[in-house]
Amino acid sequence: MAGSKQISRRKFLIGITSAVSGVGATALVTPFLLSMSPSARALAAGAPVEVNLSKIAEGQLLTTVWRGKPVWIVHRTDSMLEALAGNDSSLRDPASTVTEQQPSYAQNPYRSREPKYAVLIGICTHLGCSPSYRPELAPADLGTDWKGGWYCPCHGSRFDLAGRVYKNVPAATNLVVPPYYFINEITLLIGEDSAA
Repeated sequence: MAGSKQISRRKFLIGITSAVSGVGATALVTPFLLSMSPSARALAAGAPVEVNLSKIAEGQLLTTVWRGKPVWIVHRTDSMLEALAGNDSSLRDPASTVTEQQPSYAQNPYRSREPKYAVLIGICTHLGCSPSYRPELAPADLGTDWKGGWYCPCHGSRFDLAGRVYKNVPAATNLVVPPYYFINEITLLIGEDSAA
């Protein structure tokens, strides 16, 4: 009988020791595993951004931030859209053939899902400056052939109202079009290509 009590006591002590060790190991591993998952701030920084388009008047530029980058949304007027067609001979890549610069649905003359809205990352593709929105026609400092677009003050790169780069400027490629889609007529979601 004394031998069976010792065996029961030994099993009990081994069981308790194993349980305490398991709890201790879990307590040590949990913070390590939690540190590997992104923080709420990091998740928010990469999260899609919803934009209310009813706030943007025709011809107006709205800037929002997605993944720490400025994103421009321009509500283009009919005259702005008409001016785009006449730019092709002055542009380096009028057909947007560099496919990494836009999703396939934006590989068109307007570089957008919906012609009246341009959605572009507001960073010059030369050295990362932020170009200025210049929608006016033929200003004195940009010349008589200027039909509106963006001008980068850092090194003189020029982009039309579809974000396509002009020839003979430092920037080699068009402005980048982020992934986006229209949730409804007045709501745009930047950061995803379509509803899941």
